[in-house]
Amino acid sequence: MISTVVVGADGCKAGWIAVRRDLDAAPSVRVFPSFAALLDTLPADATVAVDMPIGLPAVSQRGGRGPETLVRPMLGARQSSVFSIPSRAALYADISDFTTVEAWYEAHRRASEVAKATSDPPRGVSIQAFGIFAKIREIDALLIARPQLRRRVFESHPEVAFCRLNGEKPMTLPKKIKGAVNPAGMEERKALLCRHGYTRAFLDQPPPRGAAADDFLDAAVMMLMAGRIAGGEAKPFPDPPLADRLGIPLAIWA
Repeated sequence: MISTVVVGADGCKAGWIAVRRDLDAAPSVRVFPSFAALLDTLPADATVAVDMPIGLPAVSQRGGRGPETLVRPMLGARQSSVFSIPSRAALYADISDFTTVEAWYEAHRRASEVAKATSDPPRGVSIQAFGIFAKIREIDALLIARPQLRRRVFESHPEVAFCRLNGEKPMTLPKKIKGAVNPAGMEERKALLCRHGYTRAFLDQPPPRGAAADDFLDAAVMMLMAGRIAGGEAKPFPDPPLADRLGIPLAIWA
């Protein structure tokens, strides 16, 4: 049965930004302080696609998990947007709330040590990947505590999604250059989203407080992926999906 509600989500400074579409209704956008708070607003049959790794390996192989190694070749110059995700042990090496920059870097060092010990060949953790560890753990904890969510919450990836929506051709321009939003890259993605049902007025609105403009577009394309998943049109990478040692599905859907 097709979900009556589809949601695309992405992590943001304030928590999570979500673009939601109810059956036969216009999309809406909202920021939530936690992923659990987002889920609490949804009906039981909602389908959620989220730009966050789901399913953690015991040992990380070259290139990260299986999904990362499969989708990178699709993306050309955009493949650097797909981070290698280390082992579950590395993700949980330090779960402190960091109160200083020094504590943050020390936690990154510890996570890298564990990652090197649980990867083949040994590999540390990039700063970019470490920056989303807390959000990966947030979803991971929910999928462990509430296994029924594994049939509702799916990992996707914005650049893979844009590529799939663009006839298997990756975006030609980056969304960001040296950490700053690239207007031409944003425009390229907005035009594609409009070809797939969004209005320009919706996409041109300022993002909610606590979210950036690129977070908003990522959540918007994630919502389209949730619709594809609910409608049986999306493909998992790999197909069929893998599972980690806790039985959590491990695939990028697009």
